[in-house]
Amino acid sequence: ISALCHIYDIKEEIKIIGKSQAIQKILNLVEKVAKSDSTVLITGESGTGKELIAKLIHQQSPRAIKPFIPVNCAAIPSELLESELFGHEKGAFTGAVYSKPGRFELADGGTIFLDEIGDMPINLQVKILRVIQEKTLEKIGSTKPINVNVRIISATNKNLEDEVKVGKFREDLFWRLNVVPLIIPPLRERKEDIPILCNYFIDKFSTKFGYRLNLEKEVLELFLKYDWCGNVRELENLIERLYVFCDNGIVTIDDIPEKIRYQEKAI
Repeated sequence: ISALCHIYDIKEEIKIIGKSQAIQKILNLVEKVAKSDSTVLITGESGTGKELIAKLIHQQSPRAIKPFIPVNCAAIPSELLESELFGHEKGAFTGAVYSKPGRFELADGGTIFLDEIGDMPINLQVKILRVIQEKTLEKIGSTKPINVNVRIISATNKNLEDEVKVGKFREDLFWRLNVVPLIIPPLRERKEDIPILCNYFIDKFSTKFGYRLNLEKEVLELFLKYDWCGNVRELENLIERLYVFCDNGIVTIDDIPEKIRYQEKAI
């Protein structure tokens, strides 16, 4: 399996941190969705934890003992994505010196997570549709169909209905993927979770750095006013950065980046 793919360890504990009504609603939906085998489309801004939600669905499903295979459709060059997804036979193209299983084949019996599905080339969308409809695929260079039993969970930070309107995403595939939609709320809509997340990340990095940060009251008040356009990932990155630069362990307003102090919008 290439470096862009890993099989999820079923022993890994998945934690969704928060007590807000918005996050509790998502967790309740996850519990219901996990019991079914329907396709799920997770939407939300970057950094909201879409892959964590996908892993949690898999972990709570009857497929939990089988592989969870994530694929970042935006990270793999389009000319390689078909081979990564469906595999290829030896000699199928220049450089194909051996037969290789695709991610769908590796995920057989388990779950495949198609992240950034909105960036998938239109020609491959047809083949994904066929896998959903017929539960078969063909490797590049082969005409022999391979049966696969895979649950598909996809995610995007794009509005796929808008992508359908401009011809960048197939409408038939959209409806196949959108059987169960899950919308992950941005951090600015669940600000009561910010103190809990801060404590969680401080606990996490205190083990790594060997000491515990303390946030002054004014710092936490500032965090509660900020919009966090990078969401939970932006908050986690900031806590780690503070560990690097705050030698005495006390975080004051002066330690916080100016864009947060002056409530500037993230790029």
